[in-house]
Formats: sequence, structure tokens, C-alpha cells
Amino acid sequence: MMTEKLLTTGQACELLNVSRWTLKKWDESGKLPCIRTEGGHRRWRQSDINRLMGIQHQSTANKNETAIYCRVSSHDQKQKGDLDRQKARTLEHCLRQNYSVNPDYIFTEVGSGMNDNRAKLKRLFYLVRSQLIDRVVVEHKDRLTRFNYNYLDSYFSSHGVVIEFIEEVLPETYEAELVEDVMSLMASLSAKIYGKGSAQRRKPRHS
Repeated sequence: MMTEKLLTTGQACELLNVSRWTLKKWDESGKLPCIRTEGGHRRWRQSDINRLMGIQHQSTANKNETAIYCRVSSHDQKQKGDLDRQKARTLEHCLRQNYSVNPDYIFTEVGSGMNDNRAKLKRLFYLVRSQLIDRVVVEHKDRLTRFNYNYLDSYFSSHGVVIEFIEEVLPETYEAELVEDVMSLMASLSAKIYGKGSAQRRKPRHS
């Protein structure tokens, strides 16, 4: 008999993209009951996490599942239909290749390609390390990450997952999106630096 894998509170928060307070409330309401260790620490069943994420258990020995990941940098692009068209192109590719795509494994997201804390990207990572898929289809590798793609490819490969992109040539919007990502990163860094400076100035000075 296999022992079910238990996750720490931090691991559960990262996978579900929620706060510790939310997990506590879900535990109290029965939506996501926890297990208490002998030391009184909360642990969470992986099967319960899978259920909330819409992931069904399957044998990894016979897996033949494909995940799709689509991303645009801004909500303006999404409103113009760029995200929907990107999703349609990747689905058409999978259909032509006769890939099995679980509807729960189709991820669409708005966010910077420089942001490695994207909620849907983290869910994709979970599928990879849980060996629930053997292929990820993206329109182009920059949909997953702007830089350091080879590290991501090596990580996926180490779990037996292949990254397949349907376009070798960068899209025409690549440069505009890259500029937007860089501006977003600079704004974020500036806010952090300004916030840190303000906090230092508010500290009381002792004579």
C-alpha cells in the first residue's frame, strides 16, 4: 500500500497560489481539510490539492498527456484577442499531431515573460514534476520565459517532459512585448527601491 504524499503549508500555498490565511479558512470550512502531525503542524494531501486544481490522478507509467501554455504580456493584448488566437493555434497544432490534451492542462495567462512567479506557470511546473504529462506545447519558447530557456528545458527533460514550440521564428510583436516587459521590470524595481528608501527615512533618528 502506497503512502499518500503530504505537502507542507508553504508548498500548498505555492501550488494553489493562495495565502496561509486562506488555507486555514479552507481547513476550518472543510473545503480543504488538513492533517495534523504529532508536532501539531498542518499537512495537506496531494490528492486534495489535485482535486482543487482540477487534476485527475492517473498512472504515470501509461501517461500520454500534453499540456498547453499560452501567455501574453498585457491585458490590452488579451482584449484584442491575441491570447485566444494563440490558444487556437496551439490547439490546432495538437489536433494535427493527434496529441491527447486534457482540458484541465490548458493554461492561458497574462504576465511578463520575466516573471517566474506566474500562477499558471507554477501549475505547469507541478504537472511536470508530478510526471502527469510528457509534453508541453507552446507557440514559441518565449511564451514560457524571456531568458534562460535552456535551464527550463533541462528541468523539464529531467522529468521526461518535452517542450514543443510550433513557431521557430519570433512573432512580429516580440520586440514590443519585450520593451513592455523591461519597462514593467524597471517600474517594479524602482518601486522597491523607493519603498526601501522611504522606510529608511521613516526610521526614528536617535541623537
